[in-house]
Amino acid sequence: MSRIPAEIFKAYDVRGPVSLLTPEVAYWVGRAVGAQAKQRQIKTIALAGDGRLSTPELMAAAEKGLVEAGVSVCNLGMACTPLLYFAAKYYADASGMMITGSHNPPEYNGIKLVLGGETIDGAALQALREQIEADELPRSASGVAQTYDVFADYCTAVAQTVQLARPLNIAIDCGNGAPGAVAPQLFRNLGCEVSELYCEVDGHFPNHHPDPQVLDNLRELRAKVIELNADVGIAFDGDGDRLGVVTRTGQMIPGDRLLMIFATLALAQQSGHVLYDVKSSRAVAKWVQQLGGTSEAIPTGHSHMKRKLKQTKALLAGELSGHFAFAGWDVDDALFAAAKLLAAISQGLDLDAELARLPQCLATHELQIALTGSGHLLVKDIAAKAQFPTASSISLVDGLRIEYADGFGLIRASNTTPVLTLRIEADDAAALRRIEHELAAAIAPLPFPHYTVD
Repeated sequence: MSRIPAEIFKAYDVRGPVSLLTPEVAYWVGRAVGAQAKQRQIKTIALAGDGRLSTPELMAAAEKGLVEAGVSVCNLGMACTPLLYFAAKYYADASGMMITGSHNPPEYNGIKLVLGGETIDGAALQALREQIEADELPRSASGVAQTYDVFADYCTAVAQTVQLARPLNIAIDCGNGAPGAVAPQLFRNLGCEVSELYCEVDGHFPNHHPDPQVLDNLRELRAKVIELNADVGIAFDGDGDRLGVVTRTGQMIPGDRLLMIFATLALAQQSGHVLYDVKSSRAVAKWVQQLGGTSEAIPTGHSHMKRKLKQTKALLAGELSGHFAFAGWDVDDALFAAAKLLAAISQGLDLDAELARLPQCLATHELQIALTGSGHLLVKDIAAKAQFPTASSISLVDGLRIEYADGFGLIRASNTTPVLTLRIEADDAAALRRIEHELAAAIAPLPFPHYTVD
């Protein structure tokens, strides 16, 4: 008998409005995760949750399910995703369950899963759902739950990997998300003077939504950086796996250009491979090649990024959305990424100067069209029928990435929300309009969204 709505099992995690992702659902997910853990000889799973109002009930239900499945639970309580990943690696058989809605609206929540160091996504996530529906969930009396606090150990691990050459004056904006409970202290421990914006964890998100890639959400951080003449401004999403950065002059750095800066730093130390998602600028590949490295476009999604990082032994991976993972740290930990950036700034990195020397182009933000049907079926239909007369090549790695001699266009279905995502980049305004017209013809009769250009 089905106990769960299938539509909340997404490509990378379980996610949906709390009217669907109820405590009962969290309980059964916990039971199924526990059953799979037992099959893999995994004895302990770390559990944590963000600061959303619905999270405590979901956490309690998930813990109950895990314990009744017979696994031991390392419960971190309210904590950001970086701490969950750290606890999973060092305390819990490389396994963890994170209750978080990330940057989704307050009425949403979600569950991220890692078992034995492997993100549970795609087919594995669907298999988990099928196991619940088939009632293949044995009970065991051997499970127990204990409370853990790993923050001190996490700080020590970061400090052993990242050192600042001089103290910095920084401003941070946590958007009332879970990182606010730990980020200020972490950066003070590293030697920074920290000015805090919205670091009180509040699931109502009373000031602005915790999405650091939306320019309007960084308005107050930009003002604070300029007011204080701070070295940099740092922002996080609701669970701390996505990073936003504002330079000392108030420029917001898009995720793909921040990846190029991280690539500059990494490739100055050693040659290697860099991964970027299909939404990122084509300038990433050109820049990495110029620096003597190699690069590769991969599907959007944190699970793809981390898996490919290990498979290819890449130096780093990043996404337009602000997820970054580094060789040796291996997970999309925005606190760690921020610490890496702060260390470079302390050693003389001028973010404004770095941005100025990167290849320049015109680019839209992510443009979204709300859908009522399946976005993936729509993209498949577009791929079969659409014509792109001036394109040089088309990649099907994740949706349609249409390459041109003077730009690219992107048409892909979101894996988390029912929207079609578009993006255009071009060398000049004429190329931008030409690419827009070809994309608009491909998606017709859907209207092409209004946009601004960076």
